[in-house]
Amino acid sequence: MGLLRYFAIVGTLALVLMGGAAASQPYPALRDRYDPLLQAQLESVLKRLKLAGAVDLRQLGLALVDITDLERPRVAAVNGDEMFYAASLPKIAILLGAFVQIEQGKLALDDDTRDALTRMIRVSSNRDATRMLHRVGKANLAKLLQSERFRLYDPDANGGLWVGKDYGKASAWKRDPLYNISHGATAMQAARFYYLLETNRLVSKPLTAQMKSMLAEPAIKHKFVKGLQGRRDTRLYRKSGTWKRWHADSAIVEHRRSKYIIVGLAENPRGGDWLSRLIGPIDDIIGRSHQVAAAGEHAR
Repeated sequence: MGLLRYFAIVGTLALVLMGGAAASQPYPALRDRYDPLLQAQLESVLKRLKLAGAVDLRQLGLALVDITDLERPRVAAVNGDEMFYAASLPKIAILLGAFVQIEQGKLALDDDTRDALTRMIRVSSNRDATRMLHRVGKANLAKLLQSERFRLYDPDANGGLWVGKDYGKASAWKRDPLYNISHGATAMQAARFYYLLETNRLVSKPLTAQMKSMLAEPAIKHKFVKGLQGRRDTRLYRKSGTWKRWHADSAIVEHRRSKYIIVGLAENPRGGDWLSRLIGPIDDIIGRSHQVAAAGEHAR
């Protein structure tokens, strides 16, 4: 009888632990959450703005993720796995590297570190980005991005976030293994970064709040910020990038009733203008879908 009770207790404990593990990881892989309606709406916007040709030429990549319900994201993308030179956008990878080391007790989040990371994100300081990259360690960051924990650079997904060079005149330390790009990103992997951030899976919840505070209040008012200017009840957590003909932007956009991730990567001199023009209609798509849902709930 004692032995039977022992096995019953062990079995119950195992079920509790398994249930707890499942409950702690309720979030799906974004690649499993493509939404045909959202995809059709995104492609309609691109046609209306005469940007479908840029998509066909692989000059434009976009990932859109409705995360109003974090456990049921809706995903749409065009050239989402296309690897682009992304200029300063991959500074979000340096931000991650710094916060992982802060979490591990290897780096102090003192005033100097906080200010440097904030300048790196908000005003895109190359000096602070290079300084923080050296403190994190280039090899350490490359290993982290390719780790099983994050897989933010994944050959099976055609690449992703990569920082293989200082943000300055120095030669590249190590370009990405697939495309020989020094500062790279795919739209889907950048979107994954924000989804992992928003679901507290990059670092602990208190440190996630610190990361988001640095991504808030963007000081450079172009691209997505410019396109959403004047829209009420809008908050952005954002990092952009620009160099010569390459233009990038990425953000979590929050409204009272909705929240979404948007990443845009372009290789064209007009790419910055494309991103400014795209974000308004995309914002409308998300807003309308949740207005309809709210109206339906109210009617019940």
